[in-house]
Amino acid sequence: MASIKNLKKDINNVLGDIIEGVYIVEATNGTTHSKEGSAIIDEAIVTFDELVAKINKNDVENKKAHFKEVRKDLETKATKLVEDLNKLA
Repeated sequence: MASIKNLKKDINNVLGDIIEGVYIVEATNGTTHSKEGSAIIDEAIVTFDELVAKINKNDVENKKAHFKEVRKDLETKATKLVEDLNKLA
C-alpha cells in the first residue's frame, strides 16, 4: 500500500481534475456557473471531505484494508462524477 500522503495526493488530484473539467466544459459551452456544474463541484468537495475524514480516522483495526476501502470509494465516486461531467458536455 502506498503511503497515506500519496493517497491524500491522489484524492486531491482526482477530484481537482474533475472540478477543473467542469470549468473547462462550461467555458467551452459559453456558460458559467450552471446548476449542473455547481452540483458536480459541490459533490466533489463533499467527497473530498468524506474521504479525508476516513483517512484521518485513528480507531481502525486493519489499516491496510481500511485504506484499500478508501481508495475503492475514491474510484467509485470519481467514476460517478466523471459520468455526470460527461453528461454536462
